[in-house]
Amino acid sequence: MEMFVSRPAVHPVEAPPLADAAENPLGVRMKDVQGMPGTPGGLALRLVQFAFAVAALGVMTSTSDFPSVTAFCSLVAAAILQSLWSISLAFLDVYALLVRRCLRNRRALCWFTIGDGITATLTFASACASAGITVLISNDLNLCSENHCTSFETAAAMAFIGWFAVSPSFLLNLWSLACR
Repeated sequence: MEMFVSRPAVHPVEAPPLADAAENPLGVRMKDVQGMPGTPGGLALRLVQFAFAVAALGVMTSTSDFPSVTAFCSLVAAAILQSLWSISLAFLDVYALLVRRCLRNRRALCWFTIGDGITATLTFASACASAGITVLISNDLNLCSENHCTSFETAAAMAFIGWFAVSPSFLLNLWSLACR
């Protein structure tokens, strides 16, 4: 006995005609947003980050009594990390600009975002702690005559400005990574 089973019929569907390549380009690249890695704006942000981190480091280490306060030591450590990270990425940006290389592949953006996030968090936390100790010394204890309050305030301000410069880098890298 033979079974009568219906067989599926395949009806091929024609593909739509290809559009002209000029009308519909295959790979449209995102425009370079200034501030992203490998752009002149990104290089400028990295140099500003480096300059303010070095300024905070220099001002804080110019005092003789900064090692006695943990918050000031953390500011020095964060400024060292920020300056090394920023100058490394500045060199990478210079290289990318010279050879016209795009630095927006997924792996590189992931590293840039993580590094910027870590350094931004450490810089902000140590700047806040240093500012808090400075306010305690100057306003609450009235010990500015015995300490370097002006230097401590200047170093904390430089660290905050460095954090303001690292935040756009972090946000642009995070945005570019999320758009992938």
